[in-house]
Amino acid sequence: MFARDLAECEKTDRRVVSPDGNWESTRLLLKEDNMGFSFHITTIYEGKDFDMHYQNHLESVYCISGEGEVESRETGQKHHIKPGVVYVLDKHDAHTLRAFKELKLACVFNPPITGKEVHNSEGAYELLDE
Repeated sequence: MFARDLAECEKTDRRVVSPDGNWESTRLLLKEDNMGFSFHITTIYEGKDFDMHYQNHLESVYCISGEGEVESRETGQKHHIKPGVVYVLDKHDAHTLRAFKELKLACVFNPPITGKEVHNSEGAYELLDE
């Protein structure tokens, strides 16, 4: 058993800020923790809008605070995001995420990420080994 404090992790290299300034993410659980998934607290800054397509990972996202929407780039279907809503990218869905008000999100990735990934040109994380 172990415990981690979000505020403490935010002071380490577990906190990652996007190069484009759209988001920041603190990775509380990574592949090295041997849980079979990774767990992140991610902030999407107000007014930001970007495309992602996790071709190598499944992701579920729970909204803690804020307001926005996620749109399927394949079907055009939109889901309103607000506190208490979970959205699930269960088919490696290409999607656009928009933050109308700053979003604070709890994200789970399967397979887990190592913490060294960066989004590629498709908006995906490559599969990395430690």
